[in-house]
Amino acid sequence: MHYLQKHQEISSRDYKLSSSNTLKGLRERPPSTYSLKMEAFHRVLNSTEYYETRPFSAGGYNWTLRVYPNGNNKDGGSGYLSLYVAIDKFCTSRDTDVFRFNAFKTMWGFSQVLPLDTFKDLKNGYLYDGDHSEFGVDVTVPKPFEKSELLSFSKRSDRFTWTIRGFSTLTQYTYSDVISFAGRKWQLGINPSGSGSGSGKAVSLFFHLLANQRTGAYEAVYVLAKFQVLNQLKLGNIQMELENWYGITSFGWGFSEFVSFDDLRDSSKGFLVDDALMVQVELEAISTTKYFPS
Repeated sequence: MHYLQKHQEISSRDYKLSSSNTLKGLRERPPSTYSLKMEAFHRVLNSTEYYETRPFSAGGYNWTLRVYPNGNNKDGGSGYLSLYVAIDKFCTSRDTDVFRFNAFKTMWGFSQVLPLDTFKDLKNGYLYDGDHSEFGVDVTVPKPFEKSELLSFSKRSDRFTWTIRGFSTLTQYTYSDVISFAGRKWQLGINPSGSGSGSGKAVSLFFHLLANQRTGAYEAVYVLAKFQVLNQLKLGNIQMELENWYGITSFGWGFSEFVSFDDLRDSSKGFLVDDALMVQVELEAISTTKYFPS
């Protein structure tokens, strides 16, 4: 097929060509996969709906080239020359800019390659030496990928409660015990003096993914989690939700203003009782990435 259209995944029904632009996209290089030469095109023109070549091999598959000399009427090609390539067995490989061959669509091509009048006009050069013509096809089958990854998400209900006793005596950033959630190791971290916008006015809480807890050096871990300051007088908890990715820019995310100092100092609020603060984290969803080959 000497005429080339930009590579795009289209049905032949979507491809229209007017005689005014038939010379665009021509090339000098002949077809590299298969060539069909006809020495008496008019005999094919007057005797058959289409001519189909013998099977030829490309990319590990068998193909045929089909020429409709009077156009494929079933595909809107009446009055044009129609060209198609067909596969004997379907190919599951695909890319965004290729034709998809599968069990339900074994033939792709162009119903309106050239108007027949343009093709038969000797001065255009498609017919030569009187009544000779040549058709061809380039078939490229993408090589299947050798490496891949699968990103999946799962719902969770893992929960951990951290009771921080002697809270008023804390003077520096403090970590909880190691937490096992979804096969990974985590820790809660609390800054009793506040961080960032919470400095001097609120307790800051963060959720850390420990080092070496990713399955790959470039893995990003999605986390959806709920954090609460438990009200020990059953008056209602303070609750915040975290949704973020670990490993892209940080291995620790949280809240600079988790609970205000005013709420903690007010014993009637029920958050700090007997100098103990109770914090809870519940993992609601997390991502995992599998790499192939592992």
